[in-house]
Parts: sequence; structure tokens; C-alpha cells
Amino acid sequence: MPMSNANRTAVSAEGWRPGHNPWLIAGTVMLATFMEVLDTSIANVALPHIAGNLSATVDESTWVLTSYLVSNAIVLPLTGWFSTLFGRKRFYMACVSLFTVSSFLCGLAPSLPLLVLFRVIQGAGGGGLQPISQAILVESFDRRRQGMAMAMYGMGVVVAPIIGPTLGGWITDNYTWRWIFFINIPVGALSILMTTHFVEDPPYLIRKSLKQGLKIDFVGLGLLSVGLGFLQVMLDKGERDDWFGSHFIVGCAIAALTGLVGALVWEWRQEEPIIDLRLFKDRNFSMATFTMFALGVVLYGTTVLLPILVQTLMGYTAELSGLVLSPGALVTMLTMPLVGRLLAKYEARWLVVFGLLTLASGMFWLSRLSLAASFWTFVTMWMVSRAGLGFLFVPINVMAFYFVPKEKTNNATGLINVARNIGGSMGISFVTTLQARRAQFHQNVLVSHLTPFDAGYQTVLEQASHALQMAGAGAAQAVEQARAMIYGELLRQSAMLAFVDVFWVMAMTCLAMIPLMFLMKKAKPYKGPLAVH
Repeated sequence: MPMSNANRTAVSAEGWRPGHNPWLIAGTVMLATFMEVLDTSIANVALPHIAGNLSATVDESTWVLTSYLVSNAIVLPLTGWFSTLFGRKRFYMACVSLFTVSSFLCGLAPSLPLLVLFRVIQGAGGGGLQPISQAILVESFDRRRQGMAMAMYGMGVVVAPIIGPTLGGWITDNYTWRWIFFINIPVGALSILMTTHFVEDPPYLIRKSLKQGLKIDFVGLGLLSVGLGFLQVMLDKGERDDWFGSHFIVGCAIAALTGLVGALVWEWRQEEPIIDLRLFKDRNFSMATFTMFALGVVLYGTTVLLPILVQTLMGYTAELSGLVLSPGALVTMLTMPLVGRLLAKYEARWLVVFGLLTLASGMFWLSRLSLAASFWTFVTMWMVSRAGLGFLFVPINVMAFYFVPKEKTNNATGLINVARNIGGSMGISFVTTLQARRAQFHQNVLVSHLTPFDAGYQTVLEQASHALQMAGAGAAQAVEQARAMIYGELLRQSAMLAFVDVFWVMAMTCLAMIPLMFLMKKAKPYKGPLAVH
């Protein structure tokens, strides 16, 4: 009986192996991915310098971040379609080239509008790097070693945003903000050279040109671009513009909702959609994608939260706050290869449960912080929380792709990466908004005690006034200064209580994800012989 096309594809998908050592391929694709993820956060600390150098306000300079995230979010889910049109290797090299050239232009930008334009181009180039790198890694390693491949990928995606602000601050302080873009040039050139020699498209990756019948879904592309673009702008600018108190944010929300709902309805009905929503019929992939979204909320939200806490309340410098985060990044790097090995022996869901419990423990510990906490207290708490990340990112990805056909890997990686990125944007917006709201709540509660009828307040006021008078202040002046000091301390305590509340919410979010693991189909570890390359 002749073999069908579907069976031929399945056989070639299972039997194909790359012509080069998969670890060389992993190192090749991780170069550009690490560089791209680093650029999502490296410019954060340089915004005041960029604004001053380009004669703009700090608020205007935030478009340097927003423009990148918007174009990046739009391209992420489209990588499967572009890979079909151009060929995956060719599209990947085009993305690296576009990212590298636009990085050079960003470094040369003479004005803010041009810098924002070049960041849009840079984000478009960077949007294809994460999902394609992940797809290449999944296909280059056999089932038994895919855990290690995901560990390699995870080290870049998880660690890069953590060290980005520290590296960006060091470069900006010691050189100039332009070098945070120039450093991408040699990395991009090396990535293109290595990709040319070591990466190849598998035979089952079917390429179709426009002449061969591949259609451009202009409606789907337009709806998706509008939806994701305005969603990203809304999330990035919402807290600054008081959310739905701003007509601009309301307009962005309406446009985002219209675009995304329209895209979902339209794409589901297309035979050749821009994004393959039918992948969500696979229970493991849909659950893993949602879990990755929630992980993005916790990962990016807390990574933004802790530096704000130590800089605004504890008086840490940007460099010192980076040193608080760095040991946690090192712990994540060390645990990921271990998890990659454990995946060959244990079912992925149990590793995720352990990771969620560890991450939740770290968050609960952080929710017990006080203004008396030392530098090493912050470092230790953060290291505990980050130890759980290695047990999350890698197994979640393994479960997501366990039942996904290899020929659909490009589409699947695009969707799960955009879920993580949107989760990250929502997480940052959520934690900053929640912290501000809870700080106001605690301030209202505490200020109710600052009355002449509160014995404790009167005692502290008298002691502070007496100390100031002993230092040479007049009686009336001492009382006013003492009141100001007490109110300033009240604001600090209110802010700290708000941070504590947010860390508690993040911990509960981690615990709430655990039941989802038992709704997935079992992704058993591969017990077959290890293939030799």
C-alpha cells in the first residue's frame, strides 16, 4: 500500500536529524535570542540619559520602550507564516540582520522620533528570534534531550531580562547610552555567520511561495496587528495615564478588544490562517500556554517590583539594586541544566508543581519584608524565589510541545512566546497599579492615627520635637519638623505594606496554577536509547 503524504511527513519528522552537533546549533540560536531579550529591558535605566541627550522629557522617552514592545508583540505570532513564506533559516537570518542594522541606527539616532522609528524596526526584527530559536532547538534534539534544549533556551529568556537593567546602567554610567545598542552589532554578525554554517531547514518544513498558492490574509494580519499593538500601548501607558480615566487609554482598550476578538473569529474560519488557533485544541498546549502567560505575569512583575522597592524605600543605587537581583539570576542558570536532566527521569508536571511551590515560598517570604531588612535578606529571599523558575520554564515548554506535530512547531512557538510576553506586560502593569492603589489604602488607614487623640502619636511627636529642640530648632519649628518626619515615615511604611501585599498576591497566583497541572495529559519522560550525533 503506498504511503500517504501525512505518513511520509510523520516519518521524516521522526527520522530527521540535523547535520551538525545539536549543541553547536543551540549555541548559535541562543546568541541572537539572548541579545534580543536583553534589549527588552536594557534601555529601562538609560531613559533619563536618552531624554536629556535628545532634548525630550522622560515621559516622551518611554516611547523608546513602548515602540519596541509593540512591534515585537505583532511579529511574534506571525513567525510560523513568515517561515512558510520565506523558509525558516532565511527568515531567521533576515530577522537577525534587521535587528543588528536597526541597533546600529538606534545608536546613531540624532532625535527621539528617529530613535523610536528605529526601535520599531528593531522590535520587528527581534520578534521572530525567540519563537524560531525555540522551534530550531525543539527539532534539533531528540525527545530525550529536549529538556536540556529547553534549559538552554530558558537560560537566555529568563536570565537576560534580569541582568539587562544592571548591564544597561553600567554601560550608561561608564560610556554612553548609545553603546547599549552598539554592543548588539558584533553579536549579530557572529550569529549570522554561525547560522549560515550550522542551521538548516528540516525536509518536512514545507515552504510555499505566493506563486505556489500561499495567500496573504490581509484581514487577519490587520486585525492582529491592531489588537496586539494597541493592547501593548494600553498596558505600557495605563498606569502613567490613570488607566480608564484617560480617553487615550479607553480608545486603546476599545481598539485592542475589537482587533483581538475580530482576529480570533476571522482566523478560526480560515483554511490558511496567519496564526493557527487550532493548536489550542490540544489540551496540553492550551494549558501550557496559559501557564506560561501566568508565569510571565509573575516573572516580569516581580523583576520590576523589587528594584523599585530597594531604590525608593531603602535608598539603594541602580547598581546596588542590580546586585540584589544578580545572585537570583545565577541560581536560575544553575538549576535549568539540572531540570533538563531531571526531565529524562521524571514526569514534567511534578517538576512544575515543585517549581510553583518554591516560587510561591519565595514570594510569601518576600511578603514578610520590613524597612529593617538588610541587603543580604533581599538577596536570600530573591534567590529562593528564582530557584523555582528553572523548574517552571523548561518543563512547561516540554509539556506544551509534547503532542504538537513537528511541522507545526513554528506556529506553536510563536503563540506560546506571545503569551509569555503579553503576560509580562500585564504583570508589570498589574503590580505597579496594585502597589500604587494599596499604598494609598494603607496611607489612609495609618493617617487616621495621626490625631491629637492618639496617645502613641503624641508620645512620638513629643520625643521627636524634644530631640530637634536639643539640636537647636525653635519650639514651633521643632514641632513642624517632627510632624513632617512622622508623615514621611508614614509614607514609607504605607509603600512597604503595599509591596508586601503585591508579593502575597504573586504567591497566591503561583499556588492557583498548581491544579492546572493535573488537567494536562501525561507527558512521560522518554525512555528510549539516546541518539548519537
